[in-house]
Amino acid sequence: MQTWIIYAIISMIFAGLTSVLAKYGLQNISADFGLGIRTTVIFVIITTINLIGAKYKEFSNLTTLQITLLVASGITTTLSWIFYYRAMKDGLVSYVAAIDKASIIITLLLSFVLLKEPVTPKLLLGGSLILIGMLVLVWK
Repeated sequence: MQTWIIYAIISMIFAGLTSVLAKYGLQNISADFGLGIRTTVIFVIITTINLIGAKYKEFSNLTTLQITLLVASGITTTLSWIFYYRAMKDGLVSYVAAIDKASIIITLLLSFVLLKEPVTPKLLLGGSLILIGMLVLVWK
């Protein structure tokens, strides 16, 4: 099995754990405060990884476009997390997570249009099933 697939599976497991742990952790505090704690932990861990691995030396490899895109990605991640935590604070984690994970549809569309990745029947079917599954899960 290719390494990236193993990483993706591990990511899936931790992402599933993250939502449930966060829901419990948000009891008696605001979503924004809970997100602040989570983000601080992430910052400390990633900073440590970069310092230990001496990855800070890669700064010289960055282009202005890369910096711009990574900053934009950070902004969109922040906005996503803010609204995800606010939704989880008030909503059912199973519904919120299902809607959030349907972001794969947006990712697929943007990967086709902006990254020129191939559109295959398999991807279209899978994306459609994800969308239908999300609608089934949240339909009242």
